[in-house]
Amino acid sequence: MKVDFVVYPEHGRPFTADATYRPDNTPKPVVIFTHGFKGFKDWGHFNLLATYFAKQGFVFIKFNFAYNGTTVDNYADMHDMEAFGQNNFSLELDDMQALIDLLHSDNPPVEATELDLSRIYLIGHSRGGGAVILKAAEEPRVKAVATWAAVNRYDNRWDELHMDKWKEEGVQYVQNARTGLQMPLYYQIVEDFVENKYRLDIPTVVKRMQQPLLLLHGEQDETLPTQMAHDLQSWKPDAELHLLPEADHSFGGSHPYEKTELPEAARKAADLSIDFFRRHA
Repeated sequence: MKVDFVVYPEHGRPFTADATYRPDNTPKPVVIFTHGFKGFKDWGHFNLLATYFAKQGFVFIKFNFAYNGTTVDNYADMHDMEAFGQNNFSLELDDMQALIDLLHSDNPPVEATELDLSRIYLIGHSRGGGAVILKAAEEPRVKAVATWAAVNRYDNRWDELHMDKWKEEGVQYVQNARTGLQMPLYYQIVEDFVENKYRLDIPTVVKRMQQPLLLLHGEQDETLPTQMAHDLQSWKPDAELHLLPEADHSFGGSHPYEKTELPEAARKAADLSIDFFRRHA
């Protein structure tokens, strides 16, 4: 069963989410999956991933960040570039909080009899990997966290940018290689990071994170080097690290993804995550 729903965070811009599970009136652990930069909840193989986890006895929830470029009316792909440009890391953490709070509310999107809220797990891909670390550090209701090709910090590539020009002009653009869209990044994302560094600085926050952490990274990652995973483990030495020899940044996925089975690298990452979560029940 797949249930689509809308979440209304305090900042006022709603976002879409869905939950995939096998309904049997038995409480099941919950996995919340967080997409990365230029990602969205229905990208590539993510729906197959949801089904895979559901067959393993989880309620698998994935969602669009409110400002990721999708809208409630059209969430099949990114098209609202003004919203994309207004996104920042604090807003993403607030979105995740709104989703977790909704699960604990009197009117959850999934029947309460299907949810074991004592076992909420987070998975984050790429930039979303940083987000789930930060959210776990401030949300004790999260049981454990798995990152897939996570960033080790949010500002690690800003040195390569023309920061003075960015600040002066207020915006710079990145191209979406898949769609050709020029995607704006407003300077407010830098200002938000500086103003909220205690909350957003991954190297510092991961040190105070209490939950078990699984770090998965592909040795063929063409976007983020494996050193980022090693850095995260160095800051949290009890983290469990696995490097997947054949995995690239998307763990074998692409968009659109026409196959009916998960890419092998994604299946391996899913199996490692499932095993990790079961060991930390």
